[in-house]
Amino acid sequence: MPDATDADGLTVGQVSTRLGVTVRALHHWDEIGLARPSMRTAAGYRLYTADDLERLHRIVVYRELGLGLDRIRTVLDDSSADVPGALRTQRAQVAERIVRLQKLSDGLDRMIDAHERGLLLTIEQQAAILGPQWNPDWPAQARHRYGTTTQWQQYAERSATRGPEEWQAVADAVADLDRALADAMDTGVTPGSPAANRLVERHREVFASYFPLTRQMQVCLGRMYEADPGFAAHYNGVRAGLATWFRQIIDASARAHDIDPDTATWQ
Repeated sequence: MPDATDADGLTVGQVSTRLGVTVRALHHWDEIGLARPSMRTAAGYRLYTADDLERLHRIVVYRELGLGLDRIRTVLDDSSADVPGALRTQRAQVAERIVRLQKLSDGLDRMIDAHERGLLLTIEQQAAILGPQWNPDWPAQARHRYGTTTQWQQYAERSATRGPEEWQAVADAVADLDRALADAMDTGVTPGSPAANRLVERHREVFASYFPLTRQMQVCLGRMYEADPGFAAHYNGVRAGLATWFRQIIDASARAHDIDPDTATWQ
């Protein structure tokens, strides 16, 4: 390797600045023989010549296009290499990546919307799926009240993956549970009985469509079903007295799992 003065070439630091690549990358390319500086100063420091810099420019371009270092070496050093073919292959891979990234972007948009809106359905879809008693303002009210909670985040993550068909399945499961509760109360199923406890477990499973429900949290919901005018009206509209009976079977099941309904908290 011939000697040179500093004026005859560029140092590693100067090349790094000019090309926008790290010194570490230049050292690595030197070590693997991909792009070695051709000159040295009298003091032994390596310098890049104009030809070296041109090779580095090409490496940077191909790296930006996504080619690996081995492929770049072939493109630069093998005169028989099919450069257009290599670039076409890379273009196809880039196109596939763009499709994946667009899907990721769309998914992120839905996740953001779900965190901000809760329910990703139009007003018309909400009415058709959730019934005429549904108030489209409820999701916004729920976000205002619970938007900082873990449960809202879990609800949003589930909501982001659902369309009208998935929400229809959830609505059907809730309606089936309501009917099963009413039928059980009509036939005299008592709180704490195996049949009642199965309904309590079924409620937890159905409710998991929104977020995971612990037994203590379920007790808190049972209280709300009975005390909140809106929820009480819903359950008592299914069957008179159902809100209180539902709370009672939840409480009895909780006691069987060593949970005191009077002291249960949202956890």
